[in-house]
Amino acid sequence: MPIIHIRIDDRLIHGQVAAFWCNSLNANRIMVANDEVAKDEMQKSLLRMVAPSGVRTSIITKEMAAKNLAAGKYDNERVLLILKSPKDALELMEMGVDITLINVGNMAHHDGTIQIKKSINVSREDIESFERLNEKGVKLTSIMVPDEPRSNLMDYLKKAQK
Repeated sequence: MPIIHIRIDDRLIHGQVAAFWCNSLNANRIMVANDEVAKDEMQKSLLRMVAPSGVRTSIITKEMAAKNLAAGKYDNERVLLILKSPKDALELMEMGVDITLINVGNMAHHDGTIQIKKSINVSREDIESFERLNEKGVKLTSIMVPDEPRSNLMDYLKKAQK
């Protein structure tokens, strides 16, 4: 499987991803799989501008990501997959993408969200999606930078719901 790391980060490609994650993982491709972003040419060009030089980008729909992965298009690459939400991960799994581990980096505060960790705010829908991913056996961690100790996202969700 060419995917070496899956991260949920609603900022998508930004300095932390470019500087820390790509270097630490030795990634040579960043794939953003999100239907709305894939249709927004302005956002796509901005995201490509902040990607590290020498790292290719794919900013595509979830369906295209699943098809490209199934076809082996990235088999000789080290792909960092970035998603906006846990719902994106569930939908990719339903399309046949093998997902066993997801790191949740940043989910911004919006109306109707609760903070479960310094940089992670979740809606009711997000909580339900994380619970479904957990039930499917996906390990959910929450680390901002690669050298931070791993923590279990479900522990934070449980504490927040008490």
